[in-house]
Amino acid sequence: GELRAHVRFSNGSGHPRNRDAAQDGRGLAIKLYLPDGGTTDFVSISRRQFFVRTPEDFLEFTLARKPDPETGQPDLERLGGFLGAHPEAGPAVQEQLASRPPVSYATTAYNSLHAFKLIAPDGTERWVRWHWRPDAGEAVIEDDEVVGGLAPDYLQEEIGRRLQEGPVGFVLQAAVAEEGDPLDDPTQAWPDERETIDMGRLEIAALAFDRDRDGDVLVFDPTRVVDGVELSGDPILRFRSDAYAESVFRRTGVRRQA
Repeated sequence: GELRAHVRFSNGSGHPRNRDAAQDGRGLAIKLYLPDGGTTDFVSISRRQFFVRTPEDFLEFTLARKPDPETGQPDLERLGGFLGAHPEAGPAVQEQLASRPPVSYATTAYNSLHAFKLIAPDGTERWVRWHWRPDAGEAVIEDDEVVGGLAPDYLQEEIGRRLQEGPVGFVLQAAVAEEGDPLDDPTQAWPDERETIDMGRLEIAALAFDRDRDGDVLVFDPTRVVDGVELSGDPILRFRSDAYAESVFRRTGVRRQA
């Protein structure tokens, strides 16, 4: 059946003054409102792998790439030192450097990065990673001159215009793990040829401008799952709930209840 959803598109840095055309990942967060009054969330990004394996490494990586206040650029020696000590970050860095700005949030594919165990009523178990495939197909902007002329908030403006013309859709797919695929390491992408199963559809009908819903500040938490879905032991996945709750508190002053 159909479920009501609240959807957020975002840019990876989270900085409100960063241009939408910046070489950055894009995010798709979805909150589904369940018939019993509960919710479940999907949090995905436009990258196939993450930079680090643990929260501690993520903090170190964030500090290593922090821009110098005078130049606005990261300290390359410090960043190079981190990458030398953490070769697992290489594929994600290469993917980031090769990326192009998307035509639209609606022409971007999004991936969960983390693995989840699906348990069928008969007890059958499968490990999967979630993927959201855009109905509009994937499209990026290759022309540097066009990129240079884009408005700072072009993605926000474009999705508004697109929704005025009709709904934006995505297909939810589950990529099924095979033996040997890493279940707790987001720095490793699974092979493209893994079996995928269509699990559902998302249809976005209109923009919403409220930062809360049903009296509660919106927090999108990938660890908020339903019966029949279990988390992997991925340390990054396990840490995200606390990290997002703290982020909301610092932005709004509202402390989410456990």
